[in-house]
This record gives sequence, C-alpha cells and structure tokens, in this order.
Amino acid sequence: MCKLTRLLPAVATALALTLSPMAAPAQNLFGPAIVVNDKVITQYEINQRAQMLQLLRAPGVPAELARTQLIEDRLKLQAAQDAGIRPSAQDILDGMEEFAGRANLSREEFTQALAQGGVDEQTFRDFVAAGLSWRLLVQQRFVPRSAVSEAEVDRALSADASGSNVRVLLSEIIMPVTPANQAQINERAARIAQLDDTASFSAQARRFSATPSRGNGGRLPWRDLSELPPQLRPIILGLAPGEVSDPLPLQGAVALFQLRDIEETGYTAPEVAAIEYAAYYMPGGRSAETLAKARVLASQVDRCDDLYGVAKGQPEEVLERGTLAPSEIPTDIAYELSKLDRGEVSTALTRANGQTLVFLMMCGRTNKIAEDADREQVTIGLRDRRVQGLAEGYLAQLKADARIIEN
Repeated sequence: MCKLTRLLPAVATALALTLSPMAAPAQNLFGPAIVVNDKVITQYEINQRAQMLQLLRAPGVPAELARTQLIEDRLKLQAAQDAGIRPSAQDILDGMEEFAGRANLSREEFTQALAQGGVDEQTFRDFVAAGLSWRLLVQQRFVPRSAVSEAEVDRALSADASGSNVRVLLSEIIMPVTPANQAQINERAARIAQLDDTASFSAQARRFSATPSRGNGGRLPWRDLSELPPQLRPIILGLAPGEVSDPLPLQGAVALFQLRDIEETGYTAPEVAAIEYAAYYMPGGRSAETLAKARVLASQVDRCDDLYGVAKGQPEEVLERGTLAPSEIPTDIAYELSKLDRGEVSTALTRANGQTLVFLMMCGRTNKIAEDADREQVTIGLRDRRVQGLAEGYLAQLKADARIIEN
C-alpha cells in the first residue's frame, strides 16, 4: 500500500488521474443499456468506462464518450472475429503492459491505481482487447492495400513546398445552367463581364448568383491565392482591381469573378498537396424542396463519415468520396472546396443538367511536405494517413450498417 501511495503522484503526472469515483445508479446495472446487433452493453460497463475516461482526463463528456467507445468496440471486436482475429490472453496482457508503460508503470501498478479510482481490471482489459483486435484487423485488411510508391514519395517531396504570399479580395457570381436557360445565362454572363465597378457587380450578384455570398453582393473575404484552384489562379492574377473575368464555364454553371484588391503579405501560406472531400447527390436540383432537405441534412452531419449513414440503402453512386491533388479536382468543386473548412458544406453546384444537387462536404486538407523531410519518414507518414483513412471509413460503414438500440 505504501508503494502504491508513492506511485499515485506519478500516475497523476503521467495520466492526470483524478481518483474520485463517479456515482452510478444502482438499478439495472447489468441489464442491457445498448444493443449493438446482437451484442449487449450493460449500464455497468458504461459506468466503468466513463469512470476510467474521467480518471484519464479524456477530452469530452465521459458518459457520452463511454457509450460511443463501447458501441465502436463491439463493432470492432465483431469485425475482427469475423476475420478470424482473436488475440490470445498473453497478447492482451502484453497490450495492458504496453499501455501502462506509457505512464512508466507496470501493469500491476497501473491496475492498482485504477482500482483506487473505482475501475475494475476487467474494464481495462476489455479496453485493451478491443483496441488490439482492431489494430490487428486494420493491419491485415488495409496495410497491404496502402503501399506507398516511390513516385508518390517523389511527388510529396518535389517542387517547391512553400505557398504563395499573395492574397486577393474577390467577388463572385455563379449561375446554374440548364439546357433550357443556357442561351439566356451566356448572354447575361457576357454583359456582366463588361462591368468595371464593384457596385454594379454586387447588384448583379444579389439578383442572379446561386451561392450564399449573394446576400453580401457576392463579396468574399480576403483569401490566400494558394487556396484557390490552380486553374483559377492565373485568371485572377491577370485582372486589375475592378476588372471582371471572362465567363468561366463550369459543370452545370457559369462563374464570373471580380478582383476588388490584391496584396502581398509577410505570411506564406502552405501549399496544399491533397484535398479529401465527399459529394452526396440529391435528386431535384435547386428546387425549394431539395434545398430545404439539404439545409436539414447540413444541420445533422458534422463530418464526412456521417454521410455513409445518410446514403445507406441507396445506390453506391449517390455518394462519392475521394482524396485528390487540387489540380485533379474539377474546377467548380475545387473552387467551392476552397471556401470550406473541415466539416463545412456547399450546395452551390448541380449535376445532370441541373436535375441533381451536389451536397459537397470538405473532409480535410494535407499540406505539402518540406523538401528536406526524411524520405523514410515521408513514406511512413503517407502510408499511415492512408491506413487511418481506410480504417475510419470502414468503422463508419460498420456503424452505418449496424442495428443499434439505446435504452
């Protein structure tokens, strides 16, 4: 006991343990609180996991995070078992030892410290078993598919990894085009391209633009030039303040840009190497009904993985997700993505001659790697990012396909 007492400051320093047990309801502790497919999660398990998370000072609300983790653990364990993966008792003990070693403690010392905080050893064991099973499954399923070629490493290391120190102040007008209105839109775009003052351009944006910026006369905030699609940068740099670009044909739309100002800054924005995005295709185009559905959907999804659940049961082609270099992304999609941060959505674009609305979501950006980066480390980083992305997508699909009942 004296030895454990002396260990507690080390635990507090290394793991930020706060040894104050959470109160738990006494009723139905071992009844089903959640059912994942045919696997039961009890309230006792939830309380124990939440207590462990609180002791480890995990970010978030412990009770909510515990439920999420336990649901995912059931799915991970089942997927691993379906693939013939069952870690041995010794493997799990080794995993517990490794986890405890992060706090410079032995497995026995770590479990004793958890016990003083009200957490059973079995809770720790289950936590490690699920993580180990998933790690082995990911290695078996995705690592062979995630080999990084020499060409990919060369591309990551090649060219100038630095970005631009130029930023621009733009206004935009994007008008959807259908076979029925194509002649009218082209004529209107040609007239707008002749404008040379910001007030007139803004008035046209308020009347005709389909993007959210129409309410602000098409005016956009300052943006680094490197954030724009590569296809658009030379066009913008060719404009003088007040000038409007020639009409730019996009897929299902025509775009015009007015340069309001341009300046050099002392800050050099990083060059983007790859952009991950998802596009969910909604029938109905820009009809009021479809746009209303898109607004509701935008309020319900926080990340690209959520769209797997939305598209569940529909044809595969309604949801596309990929990671591409900016130069490989269609210009209209690349431009909309340039305005978005991770988890944000655009509904400005259409496909199928205006009959399909594109619910476009930014998943993330990867910046170029500096030229002096270690080649082996670059290879490992590229492979790990690829494996992580595949694993996250697979878990999201498992969750979308699962039958989850929460009491």
